[in-house]
Amino acid sequence: MNTLVRCLLTKPSMVEQLAKRTLSTSNKLFTFWEEDDKGGYKTKEPYPNFIERMRTGLAELKNEVKLWCGEVKDKFESDPILIYRPYETDVAWRFKNLNSLDNWIVSCDADNNEGYSHCSLIKNNQGNVVFSGNINLRVPKDGRVKRAGYCNMQTKRFRKSFKREDYLNWIGYNTLVMKVRGDGRTYLLNLGTRGYFDVAWNDMYHYQLYTRGGPYWQIAKIPFSKFFMASKGRIQDDQHPIPLNKVSSFGISAQDRHGGEFCLEIDYIALEYDPRHVEEFAYEMYAVDKGIANV
Repeated sequence: MNTLVRCLLTKPSMVEQLAKRTLSTSNKLFTFWEEDDKGGYKTKEPYPNFIERMRTGLAELKNEVKLWCGEVKDKFESDPILIYRPYETDVAWRFKNLNSLDNWIVSCDADNNEGYSHCSLIKNNQGNVVFSGNINLRVPKDGRVKRAGYCNMQTKRFRKSFKREDYLNWIGYNTLVMKVRGDGRTYLLNLGTRGYFDVAWNDMYHYQLYTRGGPYWQIAKIPFSKFFMASKGRIQDDQHPIPLNKVSSFGISAQDRHGGEFCLEIDYIALEYDPRHVEEFAYEMYAVDKGIANV
């Protein structure tokens, strides 16, 4: 033992050699690192070459400059003091225009070879949008997918001119208002709050939309304080209120344990400020000791 200590003191290089022999090394584990912003669902289309990218960019340049001019005009004409009138419904999306569906994306499990469901988003003769399809619970026999059966409609990523990312600012509202005519099913409302860092790319706030069914319309009012936080379908232990100034997407999902046909007709999706609703967040937030990860 004394010989070993004497050698370590006289030859510091032996310490490094001993450490290399006793300490095992392994690859770094990026526990919270996301490879891409699609959550693993990458597009399979080939990346275009330089000439095609230049042609596409020049073709969109006129529209981007037009958007930029509109932003500059709104900047000088807008009033920084905003007054939200109580009980006044401000429509965020209505589907009366011909191009009203261009900002929406419809997807299902069949698009990713994870199921056999299908859905569509079309306008009817009354000027409303109809989200309909079939939920198929049959699981593909690939040994990878465990559950199947979902359909989704979601807004595209909000962008300013020249493809700059943008957010919706709903900080002055506290209630989501929807005029719908459903089929008695329960739908899932999704509010995306994609952040800058990759750990927040899949942050989503959810709440249920209960429909009555039948031929009558219903107006559903859901406070934002009722939405709960989840990531990739998993409800998080560490809950937070929605950052309403950073809303990046809004969507509606149809998924349940029964399957079959579904149909949801939407007149408008709006916002409202209700002064009677003073609740900030409906769920308990536990004080967790330091050093414990909340996942």
